[in-house]
Amino acid sequence: MKNSITRQTAIAIATAMFCLLPLGTTVAQDQANSLDDLLRQVEQGRATDQREFREREQRFINARNQQRSMLQGAVRDRTAQENRSARLENTFGENEIRTGELSAALDRRLGSLKELFGILQQVSGETQALLHNSLTSIQFPDRGEFLGGLATKMGTSSELASIEEIERLWFEMQREMTEQGRVVRFTTTVNNTNGIEEELEVVRVGVYNIVADGKYLQYSPETGNVTELSRQPQQSRYTDSAEDLSDTTDGQVVFGLDPTRGQILALLLRSPTFADRIKMGGIVGYIIMALGIVALLIALERLFVLTLTANKVNTQLKSDTPIDNNPLGRVLLASEKYRDSDLETLELKLGEAILKETPGLTRALMFLKIIAVVAPLLGLLGTVTGMIKTFQIITLFGTGDPTLMAGGISQALVTTVQGLSVAIPTVLLHTLVTGRSRKITHVLQEQSAGIIAERSEAQHAQRAA
Repeated sequence: MKNSITRQTAIAIATAMFCLLPLGTTVAQDQANSLDDLLRQVEQGRATDQREFREREQRFINARNQQRSMLQGAVRDRTAQENRSARLENTFGENEIRTGELSAALDRRLGSLKELFGILQQVSGETQALLHNSLTSIQFPDRGEFLGGLATKMGTSSELASIEEIERLWFEMQREMTEQGRVVRFTTTVNNTNGIEEELEVVRVGVYNIVADGKYLQYSPETGNVTELSRQPQQSRYTDSAEDLSDTTDGQVVFGLDPTRGQILALLLRSPTFADRIKMGGIVGYIIMALGIVALLIALERLFVLTLTANKVNTQLKSDTPIDNNPLGRVLLASEKYRDSDLETLELKLGEAILKETPGLTRALMFLKIIAVVAPLLGLLGTVTGMIKTFQIITLFGTGDPTLMAGGISQALVTTVQGLSVAIPTVLLHTLVTGRSRKITHVLQEQSAGIIAERSEAQHAQRAA
């Protein structure tokens, strides 16, 4: 009976433990062959769980102790930093007091020298700015670093200038004044208009201009480069003087000096050329110039032809034999052809011969007259269109920026100038050509009238006889 109760108790305990065991234990129980094996497995699982519980508890205790140790260390560090902060605050206050005392002592010892160092700082800064933009920096590029360092050094109260630095500042100022009155020839790197660097011999005229191979150069202080001007002065006297200066090694040379250090030269280079002015006139300007060229060609052709014809007529006047290579000779041949005709018929035939020669003498003269009249009208048209363009720009953008209106105003003025520039010479050429044509026609009429007068006198003499 006792064994039965014990067995029942073991079964109950095993059943309870079975409910508490994990799935792995349940599987093991399923695989148990007897209640003894099951009991043994339950006891092993309980021992394993207890060991894991103890290990987990020990890890927790260790982590708690570690966190407690870290907290104590952080508290100690905070306390140490607070003590250090207090010490540093005390030291800072003492240093401020000491600094004030030393500054006062320095001011007392410097005395008037402090004002001198302030002037040194100001002069070195101003000299650096002056020399930075000077042409002499091409030859002496290292002085800017010295002057900048001296100005920075004088800006601090912890360093003083040495005698050597003061003398160097004086020397740089004196050298700059000396170089302003010298014409120096030296070799440096020059960027040409194609962007290619070349080693050229350049001539520096004081601090005003620099030339090489008869061309003006410019110096860029920002980059330290010497470049050839993309556009040289249009006036030949400036380029010729630059060439003379580049080629001459001694003596005196007439040179166009720019005392504004490039400002006047820049304005001179910005002045528009003849092609630029034609471009300003727009389409109307191109038409006016085309008419001017046509008028010039016509006038030259007429002058050549009429001059040649006048020479042939003068030769014919000196000859008694008519030649058909000139208008007068052809008129004389016509008079001989109708020599036996009556006076009225001869007069009509001579008039007809003169009329035949007149178109060749007055050919294209009407075109010159038309161009002389149309050219100023086209200039007026360009003026009106330019003003319309200007008013449109004013309507859109206002009058705040004059450069926006410059295009319309330029067209208005340039076309007027172009029209008058074409019309005035065309009028003069038309007058000159017309005068020569009329002179030849007058000779023909004069000779024709002389032939008729001779025939009339001959007939009167025959009648009187």
